Amino acid sequence: MKYRYISDCHIHSDASFDGCDSVMMLCENAMRMDLHTITITDHFECNFYEDASDDSAFDSVRKSLLETQKAAILFQDKMQIYRGIEVGQATQNLLLAQRLLSEFEFDFVLGSLHNIANMPDFYEIDYAHCNVQALLDQYFEQVLELIEVGMFDSLAHLTYPLRYIRGEHNIQVSYEVYEKHIDSILNALIRQDKALELNASGLRQKIGTTMPCPIVVKRFHELGGKYVTLGSDAHRWADVGSGIETAMDILKNAGFDEFTVYVNRKPHLLPIA
Repeated sequence: MKYRYISDCHIHSDASFDGCDSVMMLCENAMRMDLHTITITDHFECNFYEDASDDSAFDSVRKSLLETQKAAILFQDKMQIYRGIEVGQATQNLLLAQRLLSEFEFDFVLGSLHNIANMPDFYEIDYAHCNVQALLDQYFEQVLELIEVGMFDSLAHLTYPLRYIRGEHNIQVSYEVYEKHIDSILNALIRQDKALELNASGLRQKIGTTMPCPIVVKRFHELGGKYVTLGSDAHRWADVGSGIETAMDILKNAGFDEFTVYVNRKPHLLPIA
């Protein structure tokens, strides 16, 4: 490996509704790849539930945390394994998100927006019959709302809709179109002392680039951003660690000397070396 410290802080097990493999399988592959740290961040989609008092909503969280704890003990002499969660659409069921974070202990919380309120996930939208610019405007506005609520450590895969708009449907949207939105979001993250995730999953998908793209990562550095987390967004064992070294190249080229890993919800900076 080119870098000494390789950390993957966005990984899904079969405790996620779309995950394929057990935590143990994911960790075994991470160990074979000689990763320094990994964080299991299974999905918790707040808008999947209407009743914030429904205790069964947390069944998958309990499974993920239990399996992660077992793996952390088993691999403790080989690598660090941390407890994470990807909280989707927190603003669409705020009471449930608050319950989640008050009742369970995590090392790391990703905040994500997979769909605009009262709309399907971006991967389900028929882009041939919608106003793409209006859709993106709503997405960026609701990301800002998510940041203002502040119930996460790192903002996951900023520009997520482009995975489908550009990657799957080949609809070209220039960076200049949403540049002001991006600056507002990056400045909001900096004010809230939050991290930006550099998500490498697009490198193995049709979009062919990270989310956000290198231009946005560089802009985050220019504006004074300090914390960047790295994630493969793996949903199967074979993708654990995928694209992380390329993401580290992007981070270094953007002017960063360090990346961030969260432990007990506190940022720890590791050198890009």
